[in-house]
Amino acid sequence: MERTAVNPVPWSLELGFNQGELVEGHTRTLYCSGQTAMNADGKPQHDGDLPAQLALSLDNLEAVLTEAGMSLTNLVRLNVYTTDVDLLFPHYGVLAGRLAAAGVTPTTTMLGVTRLAIPGQLVELEATAVA
Repeated sequence: MERTAVNPVPWSLELGFNQGELVEGHTRTLYCSGQTAMNADGKPQHDGDLPAQLALSLDNLEAVLTEAGMSLTNLVRLNVYTTDVDLLFPHYGVLAGRLAAAGVTPTTTMLGVTRLAIPGQLVELEATAVA
């Protein structure tokens, strides 16, 4: 698989994402449902604690990737849904740091939403990975 970053202007790189990513020669694509701060029993965790929810959401996303034989390095698309964009920004380093440690800068969209499916959840991560 060959990945080529597409960044006609470089500002997005400072925020940890590519504006586009051309993927050629891949053989498998994984579309991940939104991952939130739920434990293995499906119970919401960390009510009102956005950084903890973000970390657990990312752990849950990594678990899906691992089960498919992939890792964060395979991410090509990441959608971040949050009920409070202003609250997310000071804690975005939780996500950006893990992506940087994996050496990946997937295309990313952040959306502010009225609420998520599970009451009390503040952030949800939806992803696409290729291998």
